[in-house]
Amino acid sequence: MIKVVARNVAKENKLTEVIQLYKELVGLTRKEEGCIKYELYQDENDPTIITMIEEWESKKALDEHLKSEHFTRIVPKIKKFMTKQTDMNVYNKLI
Repeated sequence: MIKVVARNVAKENKLTEVIQLYKELVGLTRKEEGCIKYELYQDENDPTIITMIEEWESKKALDEHLKSEHFTRIVPKIKKFMTKQTDMNVYNKLI
């Protein structure tokens, strides 16, 4: 099992657009084979901090997701509204 934590910081005046794009991405991704969880969180103290927490059956499933039509179409649009590059960590389950 693979976990991904991807943290982004959105431009404050673009939060509505960012959340709309993420809604589309989440809806399509949850239908992908190998996707166990795909959830978007917003920081309690700083609403511009948006974090995606993902769970995948395998590295292969994650790799397929990163190449999917909806990911390659939507993520570049999201990136235009961010103030920093995505801080993404991929974890393998130990216990």
